[in-house]
Amino acid sequence: MQSIIKALAVALAVTAPLPLSAQELTALARVDPEASAVKDGWFGKTDLTVALSQGVPFRVFLLDDPARLIVDFREADWSYVQAEDLLAKSGRISALRFGAFQPGWSRLVADLAAPMVPEEIGMPIDPVSGTARLEVTLKEVEAEVFAKAAGAPVDPDWTAALTAPPKIAKVDKDSFTVVLDPGHGGIDPGAQRAGLDEKDLMLSFARDLRDALRRKGIDVLLTRDDDVFVALEHRVAIAHQAEADLFISLHADSLSQGGATGATIYTLSEDASDAATEQLAARHDRSDIIAGADLTGSDDQVAGILLDLARQETEPRSEALARVLVEGMTEAGGPMNSRPLRRAGFSVLKSADIPSVLIEIGFLSSKRDLTNLRDPVWRAGMVAAMADAVVAWRDSDAALKPLIRK
Repeated sequence: MQSIIKALAVALAVTAPLPLSAQELTALARVDPEASAVKDGWFGKTDLTVALSQGVPFRVFLLDDPARLIVDFREADWSYVQAEDLLAKSGRISALRFGAFQPGWSRLVADLAAPMVPEEIGMPIDPVSGTARLEVTLKEVEAEVFAKAAGAPVDPDWTAALTAPPKIAKVDKDSFTVVLDPGHGGIDPGAQRAGLDEKDLMLSFARDLRDALRRKGIDVLLTRDDDVFVALEHRVAIAHQAEADLFISLHADSLSQGGATGATIYTLSEDASDAATEQLAARHDRSDIIAGADLTGSDDQVAGILLDLARQETEPRSEALARVLVEGMTEAGGPMNSRPLRRAGFSVLKSADIPSVLIEIGFLSSKRDLTNLRDPVWRAGMVAAMADAVVAWRDSDAALKPLIRK
């Protein structure tokens, strides 16, 4: 047992990349799907091979609860790779995800059906062609052995880059500021259907809504303006950095139960409005796990909902915003969910002092909603209605402030 853990520690130390400050990205390494594979072998072993157009710095580590293998690359393009193709010959790795993780880095996350640790790790590079192959041989071990081997490696440069919320542009605090949060991003695609990713749809929608709000004289910031992963707690931290007056998270999820069709607006609550809403909140709050984020010691911040921090003043303001949005979006033709106002424990709504709502603009699992989300005319109408609703709420909220203080 100790020899396995020691071997893993040595392997990780050998393959750890150079510090971030010492690395320069010269070109993007493309992943070759034809030469990449995951294959189960004899004696509880599984081989993971990722073929690359060139060698790149990388690091490998394990995370527990749930058991995952993480590989970070600087930098790999996964555009032409399908996870199901790589997993055709494996049962010990139950799922694969890959994509952008943070600027300059991409990530592969392998869900392990059984606890396994790397027995061998290497990246041989062909001296003639310059192509490379990341080769990881995993071996089944007892759960106790895996737990001891798991944990993100200590790298001050990496940790500082990952845990610090993205720096935001300065905003004029004499003006009203809205932070828009396009759901998911990078390695976390969100819902997927008919060749569409929720992360792409919501980024496009957020950019359009930002432009509409700016035309009305409102300062707007996006939690992400590119296809990158942003941790849940960082999305809220960005709003605090900006001293935002309003936080709106945008989604278009996929849900097979509970009448998941039509726009729905959520505010924060310890208890979900219904079973479908509870399921949806749980799916959203798994985003960090999906992306391979290490939640050790931060469960209360990310996976939990800190309802005890919610101030009595903020909750009714969030609810008032939700009602105004429902009215405006309904007048624009919707379509709205049969119960458009709902409550749930979404992590991104946990801010105690910023009115916050989460909007499911539609559901990709609904054929009608999917058609609408693809229609630029429909999207433009929803953007205009939401922008008008934000302005109406801003003016109404400002008028009520003197009464609240009394």
